Amino acid sequence: MKKILLSLFLTSTFLSAQADEGMWMLTDLQKQNEVAMMELGLLIPVNQIYNPDGGALKDAVVHFGGGCTGEVISAEGLVLTNHHCGYGAIQQHSSVEHDYLTDGFWAMSREEELPCKGLTITYIDEILDVTEYVNEQLQIDADPNGTNYLSPKYLSTVADRFTSEQGIALTPGRKLELKAFYGGNKYYLFVKTTYSDIRMVGAPPSSIGKFGADTDNWMWPRHTGDFSIFRIYADQDGNPVEYNKGNTPLKVKKHLTISLDGYREGDFTFVMGFPGRNWRYMISDEVEERMQTTNFMRQHVRDVRQKALMEQMLKDDAVRIHYASKYASSANYWKNAIGMNEGLVRLNVLDTKREQQEQLLARGREKGDDSYQKSFDQIRSIVQHRRSALYHQQAIQEALITGLDFMRIPSTTGLVSALKSKDKARIKTAADSLQIAADKYFASVPFPEVERVVGKQMLQTYMNYIPVEQRIGIFQIIDKRFKGNSDAFIDACLKYSIFGNKENFDKFIHKPSLYKISNDWMVLFKFSTTDGLLQTAIAMMDANKNYNAAHKVWVKGVMDMKQEAGIPIYPDANSTLRLTYGKVLPYTPADGVEYSYYTTLKGAMEKEDPDNWEFVIPARLKELYQAKDFGRYALPNGEMPICFIVNTDNTGGNSGSPVFNAKGELIGTGFDRNYEGLTGDIAFRPSSQRAACVDIRYILFIIDKYAGASHIIKELTIK
Repeated sequence: MKKILLSLFLTSTFLSAQADEGMWMLTDLQKQNEVAMMELGLLIPVNQIYNPDGGALKDAVVHFGGGCTGEVISAEGLVLTNHHCGYGAIQQHSSVEHDYLTDGFWAMSREEELPCKGLTITYIDEILDVTEYVNEQLQIDADPNGTNYLSPKYLSTVADRFTSEQGIALTPGRKLELKAFYGGNKYYLFVKTTYSDIRMVGAPPSSIGKFGADTDNWMWPRHTGDFSIFRIYADQDGNPVEYNKGNTPLKVKKHLTISLDGYREGDFTFVMGFPGRNWRYMISDEVEERMQTTNFMRQHVRDVRQKALMEQMLKDDAVRIHYASKYASSANYWKNAIGMNEGLVRLNVLDTKREQQEQLLARGREKGDDSYQKSFDQIRSIVQHRRSALYHQQAIQEALITGLDFMRIPSTTGLVSALKSKDKARIKTAADSLQIAADKYFASVPFPEVERVVGKQMLQTYMNYIPVEQRIGIFQIIDKRFKGNSDAFIDACLKYSIFGNKENFDKFIHKPSLYKISNDWMVLFKFSTTDGLLQTAIAMMDANKNYNAAHKVWVKGVMDMKQEAGIPIYPDANSTLRLTYGKVLPYTPADGVEYSYYTTLKGAMEKEDPDNWEFVIPARLKELYQAKDFGRYALPNGEMPICFIVNTDNTGGNSGSPVFNAKGELIGTGFDRNYEGLTGDIAFRPSSQRAACVDIRYILFIIDKYAGASHIIKELTIK
């Protein structure tokens, strides 16, 4: 009877906490989720979503650039993703003369599509559960009790061994990725094909694709057309190849059908994508640590940098274009950190975590198994011992590495080694190599005065949070040589360092000097930041060495407890393909406040502020609105829909994910979460967590009616 009551208690507790929760592995859908999905409203069998033996919707979902998701929407390789996911590529092609960030871009023919250097799109060909095989390999490993079970290098070797034994062919562009799940309790092998000839096809102006910018970021209601379009190119046989003008659009094996039918409140939806990271298996001490270290530094350091950058960006269009992507990336998780901390406090997540972990500890005591208690105590001890070092590490990372572009100077190690050898041939080779690296570096920092302003702010910020006795070594020089004046140190870097300006470098490289390198301010500064990271890592190393083993035991306990109670399980997100499902639903963020489940162009017009760059509306869009010229994309009441929300379980990396209706048709593209749901990376709350999506009808309206790119519409399969 006690066991039955415990099972009922756990089931009710976890199901109430996890309704619509879960970033599900596609391989587990039929066994774990099909019945629940059908009950919620799914109208197609799960094998039409994922089928290891044939084509399915999964074959039209791609990893875009390694950090976002995209969906294939035409037979000739068109890929739809978010505007902010394509932002770097749009910026790459932008200049003051051709400002595609401001004006948008539309290729009116295949010849006008722009190749995007460095951008890749990856298909997942196969997903294989290889847990049994990996465990067998670990048992015959030279160190079976070591940490190889989480080592990417070791797992790569095991993956090669497995594919060799199974006869899996690795054609050009095809790669393997073997990853640990559930803290190393399960393993999946992903066979992937990566395409590198990707071309930009279309992007709306930022006044549409980034409407609301930082003010609306992570907020609801939203009115942004956050989308962009690219195309995959391949050789004549459909194989991945580097860019060549003669390459042809990829003939894909699966593309999505688009529905103009829209959605209603309560409609079933599901989302597929590549969620980046979350931490659902943390204990309460780890959550508290995250709040006080990573989130704290992201909020306070980035806030200073962004204000300094924005001031400079508003003065000069060239500066704005150069820093646009960096600023947007920084601002995104600055606001995320603020919202997450606020939400964790508001929703009493620490108390909930304590209740859940006590359930597992009680289970262990009842079974006479002290392994859960030991792993729990081990994790708590580790967190306590590493806290100070982690806090300092995050300060270095945010203020002195991420925050300072001018610190990305090339390495001088090769030239130093050559100069020490006094071998003239080696010195010349090393100098030539450094010259090439320096040219790239100077091209990457074309605005030294902006770097000067930001650099001064970042050093001051670092000093505000780290006591004198704990600061990295360069501050001893600042205190001694510059009387503690960090501004004067930055000025000296840019005036005297060999990397301070191109003239200094050209003079140095003409006659390299070991003395000059050894006493160069910027070289010393970079060495000091690198050493600072190393020292904090060493300080955490001893504390962390038993973490993975303890975490594995703890996660296994949670898994077992859920499975005994008949509750489906899913692993933390780790940038692998997942599915989430739920419904189109409004929500109530506070007493007396209720948010609808969709927005329209009327709301964008109400937000318009021609004096605020975040809320400018293009003249052409206003003309279409005033004329109600929405074509076949309007709602039955004549309004133009823009965005909608669903209560699926999303996180970073889901940006660009396709949103499907119950029939498996594309109705939108996910692009964000709501502010109240930012706790979701640690604890999911179905009452408050929502994923914001661009309505596919608004996307098509912008392509068709706004941009006049009807040739793109003709490529699509629209129902």
